[in-house]
Amino acid sequence: MKLKEDMNPLLLQVFRSVVWVYSVLTFLPWYLLSGAGVNLERSRRVKARSVSGRPAGPYRATDQLRGIQQKLVSSMHPGVDTLDKVMEHGAARFPRRDCLGTREVLSEEDELQPNGKVFKKVILGEYKWMSYEETYQAAVHFGSGLAALGQKPQCNIAIFCETRAEWMIAAQAGFIYNFPLVTLYATLGGPAIAHGLNETEITHIVTSKDLLQSRLKVGPALLDRRKHIIVVDSKPTSWPGFPRGIMVHNMDAVQELGSRPNNMAVARRQPLPSDTAVIMYTSGSTGIPKGVMISHSNIIAGITGMAERIPNLDETDTYIGYLPLAHVLELSAEMVCISHGCRIGYSSPQTLADQSTKIKKGSKGDTSVLKPTLMAAVPVRSLLGGHIRVLLSGGAPLSAATQRFMNICLCCPVGQGYGLTETSGAGTISEMWDYSTGRVGAPLVCSEITLKDWEEGGYYSTDKPNPRGEILIGGPNVTMGYYKKQSEDFLVDASGQRWFCTGDIGEFHTDGCLKIIDRKKDLVKLQAGEYVSLGKVEAVLKNCSFVDNICAYANSDQSYVIGFVVPNQKQLTILAEQRGLRGSWEEICNHPEMERDVLRILTEAALSAKLERFEIPKKIRLSAEPWTPETGLVTDAFKLKRKELKSHYQDDIERMYGGK
Repeated sequence: MKLKEDMNPLLLQVFRSVVWVYSVLTFLPWYLLSGAGVNLERSRRVKARSVSGRPAGPYRATDQLRGIQQKLVSSMHPGVDTLDKVMEHGAARFPRRDCLGTREVLSEEDELQPNGKVFKKVILGEYKWMSYEETYQAAVHFGSGLAALGQKPQCNIAIFCETRAEWMIAAQAGFIYNFPLVTLYATLGGPAIAHGLNETEITHIVTSKDLLQSRLKVGPALLDRRKHIIVVDSKPTSWPGFPRGIMVHNMDAVQELGSRPNNMAVARRQPLPSDTAVIMYTSGSTGIPKGVMISHSNIIAGITGMAERIPNLDETDTYIGYLPLAHVLELSAEMVCISHGCRIGYSSPQTLADQSTKIKKGSKGDTSVLKPTLMAAVPVRSLLGGHIRVLLSGGAPLSAATQRFMNICLCCPVGQGYGLTETSGAGTISEMWDYSTGRVGAPLVCSEITLKDWEEGGYYSTDKPNPRGEILIGGPNVTMGYYKKQSEDFLVDASGQRWFCTGDIGEFHTDGCLKIIDRKKDLVKLQAGEYVSLGKVEAVLKNCSFVDNICAYANSDQSYVIGFVVPNQKQLTILAEQRGLRGSWEEICNHPEMERDVLRILTEAALSAKLERFEIPKKIRLSAEPWTPETGLVTDAFKLKRKELKSHYQDDIERMYGGK
């Protein structure tokens, strides 16, 4: 950039002086009127302390008035101790307020791209809303209809569907009629989906027309033992070509069946707080997925803790839902909204913004129409309708540079959260006025966290300046375990409280905030005896502008680390032009000179981040193909699937390790 060189020095000095004077004149009014001083004091306060006084903890949230929290919180409204009561509470308190919203599809057309591909584009209308009372009645009628079709209380029912209003209505029906929900990611492979459906002995499935045709109907094993398939789409009304013994219904027809007086007259069995609400199958990085059993009381505790960290949450807020509802973060976020009377407008990654892939040029994306105030994700503010006041990042911890950029550009707090399916999504969330970076906040009011020494990795609670160790989360939000599986990761202490051993390594700072620094399962012992944390290497190198994604890999019978890199196309293309290289994207990625240059850049970044020499990849391969959940190389949360990546790059691994 040559702006400084081309500008007259005197003119540049005048410009700087004007900016300085403007900053001085506007700072004091802004500081006094915005409450920045109060927020600064809030951000500096101690947010959690060790209950025992020992550096290992357990750490609990502190209250500004009463000091350290004496008891973990398990519910937010008196008497609302199961999820059916959350919806009942919302319908009773906010009967006529908007609850669930969906945009009307005005037209749909195919658009030919310059490369010959055809993209489907849509023009969408305004959001059409169901009130809280209408949503509750729809859920009651659907649950009654499912019961009329033979679905029994405390027998599992599967929801295999995209994020949409019908998903939530089906879920509420399950909560009201005590049908435990089995949730599965739409991006799971056929064997994994079949495993989940068969393990939980599913006879009734709620799905969409697209997933029925593309995922369920193509695999015979997916339809074994099924009796009823309920399709949430209105049309078509007949579904030929299914095996004998399987009945396919439309959701509207099931609701109509349930609304009949004779079916509504049948008494329902209300759930207990200890009853299973959801069996949530995780898209694990290796092996077949595990079903996490989450009780009503687990989710109630988790959403209570989350809601406490969102300031001024009330019925005037609008949440945009587009993450998979099969993910605990999205389900919990939407239940938080329902418990406070917020409205939820549904979207998808393909229609989220004006520039999204399915939005026809010149028409509006969902955020521009909905103008949400709350969101769980990390995109940009102008793309989000301009009204976002709180944005929660619930995936992997953001780098310090990324979080600082988001806080400045979005003009709203970007809160970082840490939780797992096994803890009902709850663990920590940073306070909205805490603008520090690289941390995930203090424990929620429903949780406490202790650090367990990990001798093999060299992490101890006695470490200086901060205690470090494996993160163990305890509290009423810790789930009941894995479906039909035993696990040593779940513990019960002498008081009867459940704990989950996360496998993540963290450190507590002096103000009680947690920072994730490593991962136990990513540790590999090299040939010479050094331990390398692959997750740590990846976290450092992902901050490099040339890297969109990276997988570090090491074998115990080898002496060095290797890496597979999805390069940033813009940065690598500029570098190729500087080197005088021409060709397709794949040819540029496969060029030896490009690999050498990127390796040099990564090495410099690793050294500046103080990685040890043995931790720095010695060889890399550049991947022209992006890693997406659809390719099966990453999960829906974009965590690496190491087993699949190893298989995908097996030939490259052998070459980089000299054919061994």
